[in-house]
Amino acid sequence: MEDSNSQTSSNIALVVTDGILDEVLNYASTRGTFMRQKALALCSKIIRESTITVVAYTPELRELGFSLYAQRSDKAYSLTDCISMVVMKQMDISTALTHDKHFTQEGFIILFQDQDKMS
Repeated sequence: MEDSNSQTSSNIALVVTDGILDEVLNYASTRGTFMRQKALALCSKIIRESTITVVAYTPELRELGFSLYAQRSDKAYSLTDCISMVVMKQMDISTALTHDKHFTQEGFIILFQDQDKMS
């Protein structure tokens, strides 16, 4: 997720949730030692980076994610998506650093578009 109030690339502040870091590590978990080490190094660097805000899951945030998940039973949103969307709404973030079309269904702008659909 990207802060919608940023003006230039030098002052862009990123926001990421615990769930996104979990997904990175989960993805790498079955791809061998090298990928596991690289993913762990990346997540550790993200946590230490001063220009990145890591939003920790709280019981309240998880409950809000559950609520959105239940409300969108006709969609294929993951719980991680729902919690990210809740955080984005709470922080007034309109742009997501993703290719996931689910975010456009909720009115967010996604930064990565499929190349064949852009032509």
